[in-house]
Amino acid sequence: MDVSSASRLAARAPGVKPAPALRATRPPRIITPRTSGEAAMLAGEAVVAIWNGVAEEGWETNYAWHLQEHVPERVGIPGFNRGRRYRAMDAATHPALFTLYEVDTMQVTQGQDYTNRLNAPTAWTRAAGQFSRDTSRGLARVVASHGPGVGGVLLTLRFDAAPDAQPAITALLREAAAAPRITGAHLCTADAGASGVVTEEKRGRTDIGAPPTWFALVEATDTAALAPLLPEVAMLAAGARGPFQRGLYRLEYLRTKTAWAP
Repeated sequence: MDVSSASRLAARAPGVKPAPALRATRPPRIITPRTSGEAAMLAGEAVVAIWNGVAEEGWETNYAWHLQEHVPERVGIPGFNRGRRYRAMDAATHPALFTLYEVDTMQVTQGQDYTNRLNAPTAWTRAAGQFSRDTSRGLARVVASHGPGVGGVLLTLRFDAAPDAQPAITALLREAAAAPRITGAHLCTADAGASGVVTEEKRGRTDIGAPPTWFALVEATDTAALAPLLPEVAMLAAGARGPFQRGLYRLEYLRTKTAWAP
């Protein structure tokens, strides 16, 4: 008697309960590595990166809105996998906040689900937006992503470059990823057209400036580990162009895609 026949007989026997049927499980999502033989650290092939300040009187509103409504809402959008909030660590870093969303693909950042959210801002989003200052938001492709995980501190470096500089700048990021106490090093290029689309959420706001073009993100356990990385002289030699906008941020909040995300 084969196993399936025995199982049917057992199911019909008095007092014997059939074994529960196995449910099909969804296979894990695989992120395509940006470089051969190495898995990418960022949770997607695209990011939404936002630098902004907050008026002094708006910090309480900003924290409550961002943590309780806005980041969970964004990470709940299909294709948005992880959201992070950072705050500046020194007076030289401007503006004070950096927010990063890791997204499946660039198409998701221009898709209907995200666009619907942007064109239907909540009352809380409108209220919090009144306190935003010096905002720069980029929808960007991930060119390179290296490292074992999320770090507690982050270097952001905004700059410009010609397309043919990408290999040399990518090599600098790979070197940075191999430095002591570095947990991640990433290179992104923003899509100017996609970043500049005016949505209902942007309408009437005067704080929104030009989007970034190129930017590097380097994560670490401490700021001392970041200090020697990506110096301006090396970036210039690799083909990057200034002005270079360098900032040091500490991680305040991280939200991943979960079963209870809205």
